Amino acid sequence: QVQLVESGGGLVQPGGSLRLSCAASGFTMNRHSIGWFRQAPGKEREGASCIGGDDGTTYYADSVKGRFTISRDNAKNTLYLQMNSLKPEDTAVYFCVIGPPFINTATWSNPRVYNYWGQGTQVTVSS
Repeated sequence: QVQLVESGGGLVQPGGSLRLSCAASGFTMNRHSIGWFRQAPGKEREGASCIGGDDGTTYYADSVKGRFTISRDNAKNTLYLQMNSLKPEDTAVYFCVIGPPFINTATWSNPRVYNYWGQGTQVTVSS
């Protein structure tokens, strides 16, 4: 049974940092695309960052490039999202997702591509 458990969210001031973790079980992480989506109040879910399962290519939304870094520890079957220079517009619920082995620049940010979603962790950026 596939399980995704996110942690690491919280309240942080603008300019601060957080690291999200996603502990995965029931599948082999490096054989699947895996990543993070987020949903702010009143907005649709959007892809923040993902890693392709076949070649490990990383993808980032333009809004987070240069500030967020995605990584995975295959031995621990854990995914991370290091978030630096956080802005109030980063406030959202962040979801860990897994999908097929192959994604590309055209598909990675489509939420329908991903089969499994975690429960989400709240990130609030506010002074």
